[in-house]
Amino acid sequence: MNIVENRYGKSQVRVARIVRGKDRHDFHEMTVAIALEGDFDSSYRDGDNSLVLPTDTRKNTVYALAKDPAVEQPESFAKLLASHFLSRLSHVSCVKIDIHGRLWLRDGPYSFTGGPAHRRIARIEASRDRVSVESGVAGYLVMKTTGSAFEAFLRDEHTTLPEAADRILATSLDAIWSGEANWDGVMKTITDTFAAHASKSVQHTLSAIGEAVLAQHDNIGRIRLTMPNKHYLPTRHADVFIPTDEPHGLIEAVLSR
Repeated sequence: MNIVENRYGKSQVRVARIVRGKDRHDFHEMTVAIALEGDFDSSYRDGDNSLVLPTDTRKNTVYALAKDPAVEQPESFAKLLASHFLSRLSHVSCVKIDIHGRLWLRDGPYSFTGGPAHRRIARIEASRDRVSVESGVAGYLVMKTTGSAFEAFLRDEHTTLPEAADRILATSLDAIWSGEANWDGVMKTITDTFAAHASKSVQHTLSAIGEAVLAQHDNIGRIRLTMPNKHYLPTRHADVFIPTDEPHGLIEAVLSR
């Protein structure tokens, strides 16, 4: 029997850091997952733990390295963590870091309120000769009340959906892109494109968003978009709708240069 692939790690490590400036504080909160790949076969086959760094140590490492200025960006913090484990563990061939950042809204120099439900994403996969970086967003809720249609679609004997020349378009968007670009800038591109696009379908708008991101951000080579269609069903009363989360349409695509 061969162990074809193995990894082990620590997930759901929550950490927060205050960065104290002269006249303001910045606050960073994130959830970290760390996975190591390498020469761990003996731990599986023989119960030999001599090369197994405890997952609890990973948690403590996150807390210790959060003092570094790299914590101010999820991507740079993930790179720091990956470099730490690769430099200390010669039997590790690859480190994978996933970070979800919680967003807080600033009220003043030292005060914040709970931010939106979506999360900033950073994913790093680092070996000894290459580092790949992905950034993104999860659960970005956007909606517009006009400028969206769904007409002239294929029908069969089970189709009951009426055509809509003007409808509510709402989605909880997930996006992940390769390459390092300004996260706030990419999010502005996504938001502006969604709002302005004359949509003929969710697929149509998804493509427009992906094309705009690639056109406006040269460092991004590829973007994956997932856009579930959050339905608002019309009632018999004008401008009154029934919000529904399930079931929902699920639209996905990957766009690249």
